[in-house]
Amino acid sequence: MQNLIEYEQSTGLVREIYDDIRLTRKTDDINNFWKAIAHHPPTLQRTWLMLKEVMGGPGELDPLVRELIYVAVSATNGCHYCIASHRAAAVSKGMTEGMFGELMSIVGAANLTNRLANGYQVPLDDKFKPPA
Repeated sequence: MQNLIEYEQSTGLVREIYDDIRLTRKTDDINNFWKAIAHHPPTLQRTWLMLKEVMGGPGELDPLVRELIYVAVSATNGCHYCIASHRAAAVSKGMTEGMFGELMSIVGAANLTNRLANGYQVPLDDKFKPPA
């Protein structure tokens, strides 16, 4: 098991990022993901700043839709940690069990049809091609 850097043991850049996570998320909790990658402070910083912007910054997708997309991609990639953490975030933003079931049905259907299209090497229809 990965040694995790707890808040109390954090210093320097790691403590600064942990403080920003706590402030941004309005919590004293630091998830294990951050504690694990904190062994390489530049990765911790780069990852936090990117996710802070992508998941919490301005945009046209509402916070629940962003979390649903994150859960769908995590399911496809087989990241159990990411599924659990972003499913919890999605629930906090209004996702129901029915919505989760529907999302997983879409993920399953997309994975099936993506593999079939790739396996059959289906050529792209002209109407789906971007304008030149």
